[in-house]
Amino acid sequence: MNKLNYPRFTIIMRGYTYDEADAILQAMKGYEHLFAVEMTLNTNHALQHINKLNARYGERILIGAGTVRTLDDAKAAVDAGAKFLLGPHIFSEEMLDFAKEQGIIAVPAAMTPSEINDMFNKGADIVKVFPAAVVTPRFFSDVQAPFGELPLMAVGGVSANNAQEYFDKGASYLGFGSNLFKKEDLISKNIDRLEASLQTISSLI
Repeated sequence: MNKLNYPRFTIIMRGYTYDEADAILQAMKGYEHLFAVEMTLNTNHALQHINKLNARYGERILIGAGTVRTLDDAKAAVDAGAKFLLGPHIFSEEMLDFAKEQGIIAVPAAMTPSEINDMFNKGADIVKVFPAAVVTPRFFSDVQAPFGELPLMAVGGVSANNAQEYFDKGASYLGFGSNLFKKEDLISKNIDRLEASLQTISSLI
């Protein structure tokens, strides 16, 4: 997959049940071009969830794996059908090479200019700046002043309230965690209210 086709927003599904994840993907109808979804591998039955969700929605929704930390994690995620890999830290060269061989988007995380530079030099498609709230939105413009324009994703503390600031400062992509949806909407699997939360974010484009 070409990173140019990667959606601007990523929904991070950590600790969600299959039914909760399924409700989110139902709510995404009409927003598929704007949102990718990742099931974190430290979620119970994550690989099974990725496999089942891909079987049902994979033709229209980009579904991947998050919290990918090792080459074994990457291989298991791809075997389950993940179309991209996100990590909470830098990826090893073996992980990046594997992603390239499989045609999978690789999104390692970094928090310093040196780490960002290293990951792109070793083949990362997108670098996830994590936790973004710690470095603040200004980091994205500051780090690109010497490096030039880079495909950077802000993750960690990103919300509807500050998302526009990250875009204004040069982030290309945003990842949203548990603060994207109201807890009661997830528990009740309220498709309409989940969709309303997606609409709020999509209006930033």
